[in-house]
Amino acid sequence: MNRIDRLSAILIQLQSRRVVKAQDIADRFAISLRTVYRDVKALEEAGIPVIGEAGAGYSLADGYRLPPVMFTREEAMAFVTAEKLVESLTDKVNGTHYQSAMFKIKSVLRNAEKDYLASVDDRISVLKSRSNKHAEPEVNPMQIILTAIAERKVLKLKYFTYYRQQHTERHVEPVGTFYLDNFWHFIAYCRTRQDYRDFRFDRMTDLAITQDCFDSHHPTLKEYLDQVYVDRKLESVVLRVNKKAALRLGEQKYYHGYIDEVDKGDEVEMSFMTMSLMGFARWYLMFADCASIIKPIALKEQVKSIIENINLS
Repeated sequence: MNRIDRLSAILIQLQSRRVVKAQDIADRFAISLRTVYRDVKALEEAGIPVIGEAGAGYSLADGYRLPPVMFTREEAMAFVTAEKLVESLTDKVNGTHYQSAMFKIKSVLRNAEKDYLASVDDRISVLKSRSNKHAEPEVNPMQIILTAIAERKVLKLKYFTYYRQQHTERHVEPVGTFYLDNFWHFIAYCRTRQDYRDFRFDRMTDLAITQDCFDSHHPTLKEYLDQVYVDRKLESVVLRVNKKAALRLGEQKYYHGYIDEVDKGDEVEMSFMTMSLMGFARWYLMFADCASIIKPIALKEQVKSIIENINLS
């Protein structure tokens, strides 16, 4: 990207938030902080009212706005692709809001770009997993959670705990949401358990914002997820699987930490990283007559233990 394009992009970025940190600009364009300072100074010399404070970041003077931004064809196509994802992978209310925003975006496009998008709109599709159960339509958690995060409000959550087969009611302080393995997850500090919990959208039976505000300092979603995955020890597993059996594993292998495989003639050597050897051992028994464990020894012991405890009487 040349400097003129970068200066324009920085100006648009400054309009996108009330305060933008210099480091955020540097990370976006892969430039040094010194280059950021020079670029901001160039904007100031061009008459742009940039307000900067040491350690706080940059902002534009109130009331200053650029003329309407024109999108390139590639940017517009990215919006359409995102629209398909939002429509299929979030709740109905969030999808409706995004669709409304898309109408506004499309309204500022040139006619040639509008025709281009119309010609490919029905050529992009996102298919939901058949095993994916979504939250009840009346819950629509995404917008409720994001509003509570922005306003620092406590949420009242009714939740079905699957492993206990029990309905519970909690008051939680929201941290963030993320999408993993066909499900949306909600991380929050549970006042009942006095700890952070992971709630799945599809198991929420009711969700409402209370008038109770919270002042607690919680980690960012990234900080929380990084800590969670650092604390989880992953075990390396290697199997030799008959080729025909390996084909039947399908998508299941991905839910058990599948990494890659190597052709070994009539067999395939498959590598996994798993957080639970016991869980992996129980899955392995589904096709154990067509596979052998290369490592670890602990997995073999888990399988033997399960077999020895099987009651066939």
